[in-house]
Amino acid sequence: MPMLIDTVDDPDARAACAHHSNQPDALIEVLHWLQASAGHISDAAIATIADALNLSRAEVLGVVSFYHDFRRQPGARHTFKLCRAEACQAAGAEAVAAAIEDQLEALSTTDHPPEFELKSVYCLGNCALGPAAMLDERPLGRLTAERALAALTRLDSRTGGKG
Repeated sequence: MPMLIDTVDDPDARAACAHHSNQPDALIEVLHWLQASAGHISDAAIATIADALNLSRAEVLGVVSFYHDFRRQPGARHTFKLCRAEACQAAGAEAVAAAIEDQLEALSTTDHPPEFELKSVYCLGNCALGPAAMLDERPLGRLTAERALAALTRLDSRTGGKG
């Protein structure tokens, strides 16, 4: 990972901070906004946020690295978060995971970043409808391999493979 040494100002990060009145307690909201708009939190954004919110770069980087939903590098356009906790495992999450992995391998290209990514998470709070998942920010429940693949296929066809 690159070091945070000499970076340029990030106007989007500065605007997000200003929207929150440059309040240090708005750090999480600022990071979520940048993650949603840019897909990751760049070194320039970390430096800009630290400056605007009067925090150290280490404090901002500590929050970014602590929470698994924040990325330092661009990631896939679409994320399939599959619950792998015990309740969802008992309901068949491993079969769903295997089918998704096979499908994502078939869809993969040399594009960087990839269009789709499978992430294992441990509890989405939807145990009664396990196996549970989130496709981007849309919750899915009572998944089977077929239903999971259909959701990926629908998203891929709606976006033409381009999100």
